[in-house]
Amino acid sequence: MPMENKNQNSGVTGAAKFVTSTVGNTVGGVGRTAGNVVGAAGRGLGDTVTSATGSAGKPVGDAIGSVGSGVQNGAEGVSKGVENAGQWKQ
Repeated sequence: MPMENKNQNSGVTGAAKFVTSTVGNTVGGVGRTAGNVVGAAGRGLGDTVTSATGSAGKPVGDAIGSVGSGVQNGAEGVSKGVENAGQWKQ
């Protein structure tokens, strides 16, 4: 007769999941916040360069803004991965 599967969130396993989930969500949130700040700053700097230099500086301003957005998107992906790992998701 097969043994029934006990609740996977009880005892030591439940406590470990609680701790890793809390840490994962905290680290993920901090990473996401940092990414958002860097992304917004990069886009703002890019807009400033474009505004100050006109059409001559537009490619540089757009590039700076794109780098900021790339950093933000990368941080978002990493943060989501950290949160998923903390919740024991694959």
